Amino acid sequence: FCQRGGHQISGSRKLIFLLETPPYPPETFGNLLLLQCKYEFYDLAADLMANNAEFTYDYLDNELFEYLDATILTQTSPEEAYRKYDALTTKHIETLRKLTKQLQDARLARDNDLIKTKLKEYDEALEAYIPVLMSQGRIYWERKQFEMVERLFRQTAEFCSENETWKVCAAHVFFMQDKFKDAIRYYAPIVHKGKHGDNILEVPAIVLANLCVSYIMTSQNEAAEELMRKIESEEQRLSYLDTEKQVYHLCIVNLVIGTLYCAKDNFEFGISRIIKSLEPYDRKIGPDTWFYAKHCFLALAEQMSKQMLLLKDSSLHDIINFLDQADEHGKNVQTVINVHVDPNGNNPMDMSTHTVSYEARQLKRVFLKLMA
Repeated sequence: FCQRGGHQISGSRKLIFLLETPPYPPETFGNLLLLQCKYEFYDLAADLMANNAEFTYDYLDNELFEYLDATILTQTSPEEAYRKYDALTTKHIETLRKLTKQLQDARLARDNDLIKTKLKEYDEALEAYIPVLMSQGRIYWERKQFEMVERLFRQTAEFCSENETWKVCAAHVFFMQDKFKDAIRYYAPIVHKGKHGDNILEVPAIVLANLCVSYIMTSQNEAAEELMRKIESEEQRLSYLDTEKQVYHLCIVNLVIGTLYCAKDNFEFGISRIIKSLEPYDRKIGPDTWFYAKHCFLALAEQMSKQMLLLKDSSLHDIINFLDQADEHGKNVQTVINVHVDPNGNNPMDMSTHTVSYEARQLKRVFLKLMA
């Protein structure tokens, strides 16, 4: 079910079959619903709950049911979903406040056993609250109301500020508002002093990419270059140890930087970064990397078609050469991750026109016309 490439629907059916074939662990029902919500199959989750009402009462506690109910509603009624998340938040905050008071009392009493017990309870309560907070913030995030997400995070900093997930998401919120100094304040400790130690490739690639961009946007280019050299060095070391392992950290960093420069209309440098990010092409061109790369090429083509910019001939030739390479190495790389079918599994999408090779040829035609 967790595999990509269009296997989620068939995987979901298999798990439902297992659910209908007892015996099975009581967690199965709740886990299946959570996975369906994670991959945004809200209709499947709603149908599963409606068709198995007795499982809902037997296997879901009240808190999980309320969370799933709110999550499923985000697709059809985000306002109502937010209200339900807010009600859940109130309950979690009350629990956290109560545990904070009990922890303070235990410390005053110098009862070490009780302190350990209350710390464990507090951590568990916080871990239960974080998904609710993230889901609540996502409603504003998808509407690009980042200032409202920031307000939510500031309101919960009292309890969550030491949580790793909270810190990463807070950094993302500042980054999306171009508050790069604040973003660095949260990203940098995750990269340099976080739980990952010296292994920089264990840090999420988007954190490294956003930190590099934040350094560049605050004129700390040397810090950005040093970070990229460290990533490159670690990737090279890893490739010697395991030649088959795919690592995309430096690729994603360059993609993000290239996209940033393209967004600032510096296409010459931005596109060169995009092309560099996908080297070697046989290892780095994939559905996700191509998705972001092609958007930059399309934005460039649009600007050129409107005669809003001119590009050097050398840069245009580099683009044509890159698209030829993408055509060669992208024949078996699909550009659609979720294969669209009707509910009965019929009428699958024609994948012959949804490969990197096909799209690269179409882009090449566009740029050849613009060069004519």
